[in-house]
Amino acid sequence: MSLTVFANATVVLPDRLESASVTINGERIVAVGATPAGSHRAIDLKGKYLAPGFVDLHVHGGDGADFMDGTAEAFATVCRCHARHGTTSLTPTSTVARMSDYERFLELCELMYLASGGRQPPDSQCDSRGATIALKNQGADAPRSPTGSRIVGSHFYGPYFARPARGCHPDQDFLVPDASNSASLMRLAGTMPFVVTVAPEIDNAEWLVRTYAERGVRFNAGHSFATFSQMEAAVKWGVRHVDHLFCAMSDRARLRQSQTFPMRGGVMEATLFFDELTTEVIADGKHLTPELLRLAYKIKGPDKLALVTDSMRAVDLPDGEYWFGPEGRGEMVRKMQGVGVTLEGTALASGVMGMDHCVRTMHRGAGVPLPETIRMASLTPARILGIEKDVGSIAAGKVADLAVLDAELNVEQVYIEGQKVEV
Repeated sequence: MSLTVFANATVVLPDRLESASVTINGERIVAVGATPAGSHRAIDLKGKYLAPGFVDLHVHGGDGADFMDGTAEAFATVCRCHARHGTTSLTPTSTVARMSDYERFLELCELMYLASGGRQPPDSQCDSRGATIALKNQGADAPRSPTGSRIVGSHFYGPYFARPARGCHPDQDFLVPDASNSASLMRLAGTMPFVVTVAPEIDNAEWLVRTYAERGVRFNAGHSFATFSQMEAAVKWGVRHVDHLFCAMSDRARLRQSQTFPMRGGVMEATLFFDELTTEVIADGKHLTPELLRLAYKIKGPDKLALVTDSMRAVDLPDGEYWFGPEGRGEMVRKMQGVGVTLEGTALASGVMGMDHCVRTMHRGAGVPLPETIRMASLTPARILGIEKDVGSIAAGKVADLAVLDAELNVEQVYIEGQKVEV
């Protein structure tokens, strides 16, 4: 047995920091504790933090590429970019686009997931060998570790928004869910962890959620101006998560514009109220103040609140104008002062920072203890996605997805399935 030991580490466990060694064998962690006796390769971390690799539920792009560009190369570029920031698992997230763009995005999510070793159900009709061949036929290799973050699912995000709540997304193909469009768009149910965002107030939202939740699709509420009562109904249908808390959603103040009295709660209030709902925050220090981050943390707690980047293609690139969504067919936005904004600079337009930055913001800016901050960037999103048996924490039996952080929480080393990624 060939062992590698990360010695003299400050191991970030879900509930505490512990001075310990972590031993891996191939792609799996085999022990957390004292250094084992016998022959092994040692990596002396000299007290640096050893954290589980981050899991990003909501990511659009990075380093000049967007998942909606529709190429294997774009997928690989985004995955390489986010690995540099400690993210070892992610779910590609789409934007509002044309029907052909949606279909291409879903096709590539499936191919990349399977070709990079995704674990599909036993009765799946797909196989990883066939996916790899399909990618090679397109003139591209699958992005396999250790070159970049591993694709662990798909976040289908856009066609079922409420148009008035679209935010910076292109004003393109919003769909009323029905059998004519859902059959092709929902086909990944059962093949991979598949998340679909829906605004509860749109026509046929209940039909969509009730029909496909029982087939394994996970449903989020997002880009919605629903009322509290509409959100309550959505929870009964099977909605279990809400996208980017406080952003592109209704609240008491917004709903008061259409009804003088009585004042009503909206998506924001319902998200904070219902224990059934998990949610996420864009902790880039630009979308939300430290006070709002602390509020979300206090009410939802670290087991129901995930950190996400919601990042677009401008991550690791200079300030300037960039396409949000497909290159040349999406919406032009601007990177300015560490965040994405609309061209006129009057509204937010996605994130431009990696998950390591969100971790630093939540820990230092909002004052959340480090173990809980890391948990919100790793184990909590893994649980929301249903992959926590394999990833999200440092424990024997789990995949050796690890990030070495210095005292300032900068990423120094990243390991995916036990192999070092060049960052």
